[in-house]
Amino acid sequence: MHWKLFANLGETAGEREVTVNVESGDTVGDALSVLLETHPELREEVLNEDGELLDHIRVLRNSHDPFVTDDGLDTVLETDDELALFPPVSGG
Repeated sequence: MHWKLFANLGETAGEREVTVNVESGDTVGDALSVLLETHPELREEVLNEDGELLDHIRVLRNSHDPFVTDDGLDTVLETDDELALFPPVSGG
């Protein structure tokens, strides 16, 4: 499974795409945990002091927000899923 990391998250990790060892049937939360184990430098940019996802960080599964269309971090993954993390984006 792959995570795509955008903007400063990719810069912090030193790569824009990270492969994590999760399987079909694991959850988005499992994949996020493996990502943060692989790249602990992302932890403070993604999680608050209580270990919860920061309000301004967006997670996408197959271009959809699993917090809107599925079960959030409990969303079960399928083999070909693509995951992405976005920090706040602004512009004009």
